[in-house]
Amino acid sequence: MRRKARVSAAVVLWGLAVCSLASANHILPAVPKGTIAVHLEPIVRGMSAPLYAISPPGDTRLFVLEQNGLMQVLESGALLPTPALDLRTRVSPPLVPSNANDERGLLGVAFHPGFHDSNSLGFRTLYTYTSEPIPAGTVPTYPAPNNAEQTYKNLITEWKISVADSNVVDPNSRRELISFGKNAGNHNGGTVAFGPDGYLYLGTGDGGNANDVGASHIEPGGNAQNLSTPLGKMLRIDPLDPALTPGSPNPASGNGQYRIPVDNPFHQGAGEVPEIYAYGFRNPYRFSFDRGSGDLILADVGQRNIEEIDRVVLGGNFGWAVKEGDFLFDRVTATLGVRSPGNPVGMIDPISGPLGTLEYDHGDGISVTGGFVYRGSAIPELFGKYVFGDLAIRNLPPRVDGRLFYADLEDGTLHEFLLPQFDNGMLPDGLTVHGFGEDANGELYALVTNTPSNGIGGIVYMLTPVPEPQAILLFGLGTCAMLCSGWRRRHHRSIVSH
Repeated sequence: MRRKARVSAAVVLWGLAVCSLASANHILPAVPKGTIAVHLEPIVRGMSAPLYAISPPGDTRLFVLEQNGLMQVLESGALLPTPALDLRTRVSPPLVPSNANDERGLLGVAFHPGFHDSNSLGFRTLYTYTSEPIPAGTVPTYPAPNNAEQTYKNLITEWKISVADSNVVDPNSRRELISFGKNAGNHNGGTVAFGPDGYLYLGTGDGGNANDVGASHIEPGGNAQNLSTPLGKMLRIDPLDPALTPGSPNPASGNGQYRIPVDNPFHQGAGEVPEIYAYGFRNPYRFSFDRGSGDLILADVGQRNIEEIDRVVLGGNFGWAVKEGDFLFDRVTATLGVRSPGNPVGMIDPISGPLGTLEYDHGDGISVTGGFVYRGSAIPELFGKYVFGDLAIRNLPPRVDGRLFYADLEDGTLHEFLLPQFDNGMLPDGLTVHGFGEDANGELYALVTNTPSNGIGGIVYMLTPVPEPQAILLFGLGTCAMLCSGWRRRHHRSIVSH
């Protein structure tokens, strides 16, 4: 009885917090609490800074990246004792593991669509995206603009799974494909992913610093709007060794390590980077392909005011640094101008629908962390919604209190998840949201931490339904009755059937 009383009190306090109005000053309406409640089931604790997780095609294992350079394997809910790949000596430096705000390290992984097909050229093949030193006597594929000092490079590397052990990457199979010289430590992007067309996509940041301005930024206009640099872009390549695809219509890259899709839009202009698929991004840290529609959904990290979610299309210009979200932006004064949807003509604004636009201001977070469109079966009311988060609500060191959101890609609305297991419906212990994962069944994971990449504060949470007794207790109290009525209608039949 005492335990029940404590739970009831906690839920009442949580319900009051749900109904409270945000006190922060907002440029845009505050993101409201939604009607979808989830339970965060801890699958792994004690990691450093987990930031991405994905299952290979046709595989039930979940490969989890830690920013410090470790690729771990989750099988049947348990972490295997040996990492699949250890890149700690390659990524640190430039990564400073003790700095919780460092954006470098092991950032992305993608498995070839033919990973499990012995007849495919991509059999047992995967690709990583990392930040690494520039070896003496070498030059990145794309040096930093303006001959700026290059303190490190970001690169895509091809690997093969070991023939002897399918849970381990063969360290001798390493093949570097493409690299980008960097001056500033921030705005590295982070995601590599294969699209439905079988090509590999990479989102790159605008070069770093702020305002798309600095030593390695092209003027006039900055990097993101300039087609002569790969920075601030979505890139698309065929990553296989061109020697293996002699009949391909796609031309080989200048360094001979990959091919460039012939229908990439910027082949013709003088000095244009042929790998560009779309442009006008600030820091497209996380994007994913909706396994239902095939759409490329990207969360672009904003500057001082606006975080946005975009639907990326071939040849599209997504506005930065002319716009931040659907607001005009002044690079010289670093100030936000008027809201200007549809203008300038030719620039693509965040996803919108009849009820709103998928953007929010810094009253609700400081750095959007993109996720996945939910296509699992465990949480039916979430099906088709875009699940994402924000790193933290406060920017002063250390950054703390990440948030979890979902968006309706059709009506243009954003909502914060209900998290009834935690006090005030918030992630506990100052946890920040660094990434998401998607397994073979379309179920999703939130990857969080409250320590730098040399710590042990990282947790992999699986999004699961709220346990039924807790759900009945929560939604039966009468608190926020109007908020909860939709949930009751959806779940009444399943609750009474038990």
